[in-house]
Amino acid sequence: MTSDHDTPARPAGLPPYAIARQGRRARYDAASVHAILDAGLVAHVGFVADGRPMVIPMAYGRDGDTLFIHGATTTRIIRGVAEDVAEDVAKDVQVCLTVTLIDGIVAARSAFHHSVNYRSVVVHGAARHVTDPAEHDHALRVITEHLLPGRWDEVRPMLAKERKATGVLAVRIAAASAKIRTGGPVDDDADYALPVWAGVLPVTTAIGRPIDDGRVAEDTPPPPSLAAARRKFA
Repeated sequence: MTSDHDTPARPAGLPPYAIARQGRRARYDAASVHAILDAGLVAHVGFVADGRPMVIPMAYGRDGDTLFIHGATTTRIIRGVAEDVAEDVAKDVQVCLTVTLIDGIVAARSAFHHSVNYRSVVVHGAARHVTDPAEHDHALRVITEHLLPGRWDEVRPMLAKERKATGVLAVRIAAASAKIRTGGPVDDDADYALPVWAGVLPVTTAIGRPIDDGRVAEDTPPPPSLAAARRKFA
């Protein structure tokens, strides 16, 4: 018995670097890719800085086929893309983003067949520095609303100095692949008779109850965005 599904059809023209090695676990359709992105909290963003590969965990938000990421304007990835565009060196800075959700530890009857149940996405695209003020604000709203749905309208507007200190990159999804593993271990037939426990230890991610910072004005209730986040990431 296997938990892997039939090998899905691959989109025509998909570049070799975007093809998942284990075809039976792969998904290439937008719905599968978007669902995993929408359920994740952190994207690990890979890029090259000063001739060296770098990977940085970053908050993100999805708007259709575009991912927005943000950070201080002094961070390597923000500064690197902004400088390339300003100097007209390379307007397309290639990046790779990954999001992984762990759903369970799979315990088999042999160490070799242990695994994990997971949902993951690898996204390839070109990072573009967002300079238009309206798009900049929209991107920050998208990122904020991804983590806390409805939060943007609960807080005060951003200040000019805050906008200036925050860099935003837009990454249009050029190629993406998702991989999913579900189900229990797949042992060798000869091992099923062994007196060894096998199965799945579920791994869950949940948003806890809110804890205020001790300086919230008296009688201020938790806003709806907190409950919305608990529902979204349940």
